[in-house]
Order: sequence, then structure tokens, then C-alpha cells
Amino acid sequence: MPQTFAQKALARAAGFDFAEVGQVVDARPDVVLSHDNTADIRRTWLEFGQGRVTIPEKLAITLDHAVPAPTTKHAQNHAEIRAFVQEQGIRNAFEVGRGICHQVLSEEAIVLPGQLILGADSHTPHFGWMGALGAGIGRTEVATLWATGELWLRVPESMRIVLDGPLPPGVTAKDFALRIIGDLGADGGLYASVEFSGSGIESMSLESRMVLPNMMAEFGVKTAYIAPDEKVFDYLARRLARRQTTDGGRTVTEAEVAIRNSQLAANAIYPDADASYIAEHIYAAAELEPYVACPHSVDKLATLSQVAGTRVQQAFLGTCTNGRLEDIAAAVEVIRGKRVAAGTRFLVIPASSQVLQDALRLGYIEALVEAGAHIGTPGCGPCMGNHMGVPAPGEVTISSANRNFQGRMGTKNAEIYLASPAVVAASAVTGMICGPGNL
Repeated sequence: MPQTFAQKALARAAGFDFAEVGQVVDARPDVVLSHDNTADIRRTWLEFGQGRVTIPEKLAITLDHAVPAPTTKHAQNHAEIRAFVQEQGIRNAFEVGRGICHQVLSEEAIVLPGQLILGADSHTPHFGWMGALGAGIGRTEVATLWATGELWLRVPESMRIVLDGPLPPGVTAKDFALRIIGDLGADGGLYASVEFSGSGIESMSLESRMVLPNMMAEFGVKTAYIAPDEKVFDYLARRLARRQTTDGGRTVTEAEVAIRNSQLAANAIYPDADASYIAEHIYAAAELEPYVACPHSVDKLATLSQVAGTRVQQAFLGTCTNGRLEDIAAAVEVIRGKRVAAGTRFLVIPASSQVLQDALRLGYIEALVEAGAHIGTPGCGPCMGNHMGVPAPGEVTISSANRNFQGRMGTKNAEIYLASPAVVAASAVTGMICGPGNL
């Protein structure tokens, strides 16, 4: 019988040839992700009475949500996590400053096409950019995986979202994601698997593709998927080859990359052409425009022109949605040679140390600092409301993040607008919401 991506991926993870929609399978993930919440997960896991994690080779732990530690409690959590990593012999552990878990695991090629990654973070669908099934789960479920290596999952219904044609100038993947959520509602994809396709998706850069499955967490999905192609395989193959030859200090050969590429392609999963979907939504890229999500919900959609002129005290560029090099480059193109408006703060936090290094090498950080921007430690920053950009009561922030519900950035009586990196940068220059064309 024809199958969707989610059916095939969960069937593989459960050791079956076929899985029906609605079936509950006992899945064995390839990667289990956690971050600063690892300390709490450990406390639950200890209640099972085990001394050793069952699957230490599958664990990936990144300190990213509150880095550097803003309080003694956070610092204690980090210390407990470091001790746990050492005690359990966990190889894939990343320290403060390496960056956000979803970005780091992509850069390190720890997750690969066709794999199942379950994570104690709601934005784990992010890994759909490479054709992996990523799903967010609770901390207790992660503790169960540590103990058993298995977890029950229900095979979700699937919907297709098609983008016809390349995005117009000034319109980004973030705008497309906001439009989808605005049209269909923040719960429009509840527990569904969203499959993206169309010429508009194929023409996107890999960094732009990453935005879509990441933002689908705000659509309520269980997972999201983009079919992997040669661009994906080459990106991952080079990182795999480089990571596995670093210790020897030798140069990666093109032959090694080609072998890795072929292996990745062989393990990729694609839905059947005649698979069944609960819905299909088709968008013409030419009809899209820049959008903004207004307080206090991601599906409270407005066009940029409808909210232009709204005063902002803070502009924030970063997060696992839009903290990559492409996003920083877009901001620099807008702000180079200009200054951040008086009375407005512009905070830029790269998604990873690799992004920061590339931005330094290309002169982006210098241009941002000269314009009056503040650069933060790679990580989640104020997105969680822990520190590094918490707004004051009554203040307005325009952000490239993924969530804007009340109190998200740490202050209940503050407003958050969501937009693309270029709009965030332009708003920082004028001190009010606007697009680059208004400068």
C-alpha cells in the first residue's frame, strides 16, 4: 500500500515493512536530544533505579537555553549535566557557546536523512529540513528512552503544503511559514506530519529550508518533512567526512565525500506518489509578501504594511529559526553604514559558534557592532525569557524567533512581533516596524 513519509519512517524505526496511520508503534530512535533540561530528565531517570543509560551512543546533549548560566540554579544544572555526561560516556555533548541544539546537530551531521530523532524540545521537527523525522517529546518520555531505548508513537496523519515558484525578492521562508500558520491557525496541523514540496521549496537554500519544519512546531505538528536532494546529501557528506577525519588531521578527499553522499541517498525516505493525505494546500510564491505575527499569537497575521510604524524598543535576531549565517547576512545588507535608532536596542545572537566564526570571517560582526548592535553568546538567548534580552514591562520587541505568546521573552506585560531577519534589522534602524525598502 502507498505510504507517506511518516508511515515509512516510523515503520523503519519500529522494524516493520509497513505502518498504518493511527497505528501505535514501539519506535527505536536513532538520536535522543536534550539540552539544559537534561538535569531534570536525569532526576526522573534515577527513579527507575538504573545506574547506566541504555543507549548512551544515541544521546545528544547541548547546553544552549541559558548560556552562560544567568543564575546559580542554572549553573548547578549545567554542573550536574557535565558530571552525567562524563559518568555515562556520552560522546555527543556540546558545551556552553557551541550553539543551539538543532543547529549544532545539523552542523555536526549527527542526525541524517531517514532517521528518527526524538527530543525534549518542541522544535525538534526542525530536522525535517534534511528528510529526517524529528519530533518533540516530554522529559519523562526522554527518561524512558534513556532507560529502555524505545517509545510508543502514534503514526500521524499527513498533509501536503506545496509552494509553486520561487519566492519574490524581499519575501523569505519565514514569511511563508507565518502565512501558513496565519491561514490555517496555530492548531491547524495538530499532531500531523506536514510534507513540503514544489519548485519553490526545491529552489530554497538549505538555511531557508530549515525555517519551515522548525516553524511548523507553532502549527502544532508532530513532525514536518522536506524531501532531501543532492544539496542536502553534499552538505551532510562533507561534514560527516570532515568530522571523521579531524583526529587524523588529514584533508577530506572528494572520493570520501562521494561515498558518504551515496550512503546518505540510499538511506533517504521519500513518500509514495499516490500516498493519502488529509489535506493539501497550494501556494503561489508570487502572491506572497512580507508578514508579521502580532502579539500574542503566531497565527495573528498581518502584512508588513499593516503594522508599519509601530514603535519598538528592542530588535532581536537569532534563535533556531533565524540565527544562521544567511539571516545575519540579510541583516548586515540592511544595516551596513547605518546606525541603530536612539532608544532601540538591536541584539544579534548567532545560532552556533560556526555561524559566529563565519560571520566574523566575512566582516558581518564588525558591521553590526559599528552600527550599534550587541552580539551575544551562541545559544537561545532571550527566546526562552531567561536572560540576554528580557524586555521591560510595556516594551515592544520585534524578533526573528518562533514564538510570541505573552511572557515568552520573560516579561508578561511586553509585546513581541515576529518577522524576517531583514525586517528586524530595518526596524532596528528606524526604531519602528518597517521593511528595508523604507530606509
